[in-house]
Amino acid sequence: MDERVREHAEILIDWSARVEAGDDVVVSVGPDAHELAVAVAEKLGERGANLLATYGSGEVQRAYLQAHDGDFESNPAHELALLEHADVYLSLGGGRNTSATADVPGETRQAYRRARQEIREARYDTRWVSTAHPTRALAQQANMAYEEYREFAYDAILRDWESLAAEMAKLKSILDAGSEVRLVGPETDLTMSIDDRTAVNSAASVEYDSHNLPSGEVFTAPYGTDGEVLFDVPMTLRGQQVRDVHLEFEDGEVVDYDAATGADVVGDVLETDPGARRLGELGVGMNRGIDRYTDNILFDEKMGETVHLAVGRAYDACLPDGESGNDSAVHADLITDVSEDARLEVDDEVVQRNGRFRWEDGFER
Repeated sequence: MDERVREHAEILIDWSARVEAGDDVVVSVGPDAHELAVAVAEKLGERGANLLATYGSGEVQRAYLQAHDGDFESNPAHELALLEHADVYLSLGGGRNTSATADVPGETRQAYRRARQEIREARYDTRWVSTAHPTRALAQQANMAYEEYREFAYDAILRDWESLAAEMAKLKSILDAGSEVRLVGPETDLTMSIDDRTAVNSAASVEYDSHNLPSGEVFTAPYGTDGEVLFDVPMTLRGQQVRDVHLEFEDGEVVDYDAATGADVVGDVLETDPGARRLGELGVGMNRGIDRYTDNILFDEKMGETVHLAVGRAYDACLPDGESGNDSAVHADLITDVSEDARLEVDDEVVQRNGRFRWEDGFER
């Protein structure tokens, strides 16, 4: 086994999920994430945690959804009970086909997600972390050789997370003290309110309210969105390609949309429920170990010199106690490149210009 697989597992257990002796841990294993699953199981055994492994296959899910009549039982008790009794939930991505569910009808996907709201909430109540084992399918999706992709993935995952957390804390402080964010770029001029929100320093650990490995972003929950934005980073959404997505907002809601590719997929997402037309997240990528787009949101949204916005569900970690943010069965991220002709302002002060933050060398004042 490549020693980096064991290092990946160690970071996941020790830094990301903070697994303790006696924890009840559910591990969802992708079909080609076997090696990482073995390394994780070994670490859990050494820790004295309790392991239950499940099989997370897009092809299995496709078979089920295609055969079903679409009238899904609401929050099946057996799955809900499993998550309600779990302390930790780890998702080890590693499918054989990144578009396995691409031909599942949009209305079926929507019905399935709506029927599982409580199950998602139960998972979010655990110390949950999603990660990905570098696989040939992910390499192919990224248009990279497998060996090249492994180098890329481990450059993003095997980071000095404490040092990166300290740098990202600078942006968190600015957002926490701010009231309004403005994003300006090609075909983009968008304002968002962030007053009374708390930004998350997403440093790949549940101790930072961060649930992805790799991570490397600072995000918050905006509202009162107005203007337009172009998402020029191509990506896969619900198993289908989307490119150059353009959204227009008025009074916090999407009032018009278009895309050069995949407009129907964007429409399906926005029609899921009323909350799907509002923003749930503003995220700023700060992981410079991610140096190219790979058509994998787990990596791409963390890339330095990008900003992403998600329509749908807002994360509770960004909200004041007792306040409910935007609620939706979806949380769909879209990414824009801010490396050229772009700026990010907080309360009329430029925080980032052309991908460089004001505390970095090369920042243009």
